Amino acid sequence: MTKLSVNINKFATIRNSRGGNNPNLVQVAKDAERFGAEGITVHPRPDERHIRYRDVYDLKAVVSTEFNIEGNPKEKKFVELVLANTPTQVTLVPDVSGQLTSNHGWNTVENQTYLQDIIAEFQSAGIRVSIFVDPDLKMVEAASTTGTDRIELYTEAYATNFQQNKELAIRPYRDAALLAQKLGLGLNAGHDLDLHNLRFFAQNIPDLQEVSIGHALVCDCLYLGMENTIQRYLRQLNSN
Repeated sequence: MTKLSVNINKFATIRNSRGGNNPNLVQVAKDAERFGAEGITVHPRPDERHIRYRDVYDLKAVVSTEFNIEGNPKEKKFVELVLANTPTQVTLVPDVSGQLTSNHGWNTVENQTYLQDIIAEFQSAGIRVSIFVDPDLKMVEAASTTGTDRIELYTEAYATNFQQNKELAIRPYRDAALLAQKLGLGLNAGHDLDLHNLRFFAQNIPDLQEVSIGHALVCDCLYLGMENTIQRYLRQLNSN
């Protein structure tokens, strides 16, 4: 069974657009879990344009499923935030300051020593570590020697090419997943997965442990309602 972790960044974007506390992120997280989500993901950035650092502390106190914090560990404040809150999982993403959204995985060859050191620091605090990786066999292989527990495949290319040729779009991800399996790496995935492309992805990627979905899921909530949306995503993930 593949777990669905709901990324609540965009709920925070809506809140921040008007100030105040509507929608209340704590209640959003609790409701998402009540409706079936098996994890809550946040991705705080230095400018706090959506998730604020204070939100992480508030959410840590109430999340009863898996809590996943994403971000760039080269930001000292991010590392301090993660260590102070000891989530179930930290997902390391090579974003640069001011980046609109994540758009590439780690170069696990060039950043090998750095990743080994920061991964060990988080693991020593009892935190499972996943690192964002493109479906590049060389990068997956090098990820296995960083000490990471899991990799998260960056799925934008799959989502972009799905409608044109889904078999071609899935091929590098299947190959990367098979290699990760062989190397003993756990496997997550995320970015631009939605109700149209998720089922095919989940059916074709072996041992997929978790997907993190935010933007598309929040957009669907506007039309379908939150409970219905989460249930639909769960059905896409775990249908035969």
